[in-house]
Amino acid sequence: MKTEFPSSHKRRNATILSTGSYVPERVVPNSYFNELLGEDVDTWLKQHVQIYERRWCSENESTADLVEKACQIALENANLKPKDIDLLIIATDTPEYISPSTASVIQDRMKLVNAGTFDINTACAGFVTGLDVATKYIQSDDQYNQILVVGAYTMSKYLNLQDKKTVTLFADGAGAVVVGLAKNDEGFLQSKLATKGEFNGWMGIYAGASHEPVTHEAIENHDHQLKFVQKIPTHINPEVWSKMIQDLCEKENITPNDIDHYFLTQININSIFQTMDLLGVDRSKAATIMHYYGYTGSACIPMALDEWMKKGKIKSGDIICFMGSGGGLAFGASLFKM
Repeated sequence: MKTEFPSSHKRRNATILSTGSYVPERVVPNSYFNELLGEDVDTWLKQHVQIYERRWCSENESTADLVEKACQIALENANLKPKDIDLLIIATDTPEYISPSTASVIQDRMKLVNAGTFDINTACAGFVTGLDVATKYIQSDDQYNQILVVGAYTMSKYLNLQDKKTVTLFADGAGAVVVGLAKNDEGFLQSKLATKGEFNGWMGIYAGASHEPVTHEAIENHDHQLKFVQKIPTHINPEVWSKMIQDLCEKENITPNDIDHYFLTQININSIFQTMDLLGVDRSKAATIMHYYGYTGSACIPMALDEWMKKGKIKSGDIICFMGSGGGLAFGASLFKM
């Protein structure tokens, strides 16, 4: 049954108050892989995926370090103090530990004394999923007015350095947003989550949890590292992304061209361009940051948003689209008015 609100009562809504991002200092250029693999992969990476370099953690750097720095920047940009945060949601499939949650580590480090915490894992769709969860908290419960949502990725820790299919693409970073209570007509518009679970065995890190603890056999088979078991068909992302975006536009009674900026998973620039072409939208509306950051999983969308915010590309009243996807296969899409 649809809930009806009295005309004098405006429904609570969520908006994005600020952004922040952080990447490790270590720059890994394509030439590193030429030496590592003994062949020219630089030319292929530049021509086919437009990746020129990426950032990897140092030996003593981990997920929580990146998250903490991204959150600090997002808090500063929102003019908030740690005590002002009511909830912390961290989306990652490269957590600080299997248990406890990475969010609990950050809550302690940053002294977010009033914040509840949890991690979520929908792989690289995690940030959009976390943003959707935060939105629902704010809409439905007046205990929550400022929520930190983070996408974090340190996949360099899980790479087989001899696996050309993975080692050249994946990288590290963290992106954070403060989601707060909307005051005017800005904020959340529409969202949708979806999953094609039949692909759960096609790509992932398959050792280290209850199904297969890290054993000598697992290490010999590289099951404790990221692995493409089967090649996921390249048509899936553009088809699913464009369909989900079109569905949201129809619900909001707008067209894809009414959207000012698109922030899509940065795994493949060709998938982004194919999606824009299917939507009939100019490619320039899509953020592309893989050139100097590589593929940063659940961090790439908030990192791209922060990049666009710092460059002053996003104006008040702009409609933005988030479209994330990752292993599982998991998908998440949402529309916001800034």
